[in-house]
Amino acid sequence: MKVMVLVPAYNEERTIEDVLDSIQTHLPETHIVVVNDGSTDGTRQILEKRPETVALHHPFNMGIGGAIRTGLHYFLSGPWDVCLRLDGDGQHPPEQATQLLKPLIEEQADAVIGSRFLEKKGYQSSFQRQGGIKLLHFLSRFILGLKITDNTSGFKAYTREVIAGIIDEFPSDYPEPIEVYLISKKGFTIVEIPVHMKERQGGLSSIGFLESYYYMAKVLLTIGVHFFIGGKK
Repeated sequence: MKVMVLVPAYNEERTIEDVLDSIQTHLPETHIVVVNDGSTDGTRQILEKRPETVALHHPFNMGIGGAIRTGLHYFLSGPWDVCLRLDGDGQHPPEQATQLLKPLIEEQADAVIGSRFLEKKGYQSSFQRQGGIKLLHFLSRFILGLKITDNTSGFKAYTREVIAGIIDEFPSDYPEPIEVYLISKKGFTIVEIPVHMKERQGGLSSIGFLESYYYMAKVLLTIGVHFFIGGKK
């Protein structure tokens, strides 16, 4: 099984080298692709010194959804079977990534989400964000009939069939909860596995205090529209 590792990065000069070194150590057979989402620090210069890593550079910041979408289109242009996603800020330990790949390799699932809340170990996010995550958990159970404990996790893996099935509807920003809905709506199987995430090691979150309210409103509206127009499945 051929695996591509997709790493979205925005102003991650403090962490990106350590993340890439760790991927090469723990996932040596994978193909690494970094989408540099218009970074204004030294991220691009660091990537240019690593010819073993494919770097796709946005001319300006398009947001996490835009970065991931670029990476997924690149994935579909190549020969890979599975895409593994992890962030460039050091939150997602590459040494735990094999746990995400196992259900796909064994054909037990089509998409795998790494959840920090199944074992409740490691970094658990802020109190404010945990409230939003619990709301999304409730919605996923109500709308999809799925028990997804960490809808906002960006530590995940999915098959080529999943990506091809959702790429045309992939959201342009804040994609994770909507992505879960799209995958389920297409009839694919999603499973969660426990992971132990770390606190952000550098850079700034794409969702600040005020943006978090906009984030929740937009996600709820998008899922609501899809639900009432597109149905539960």
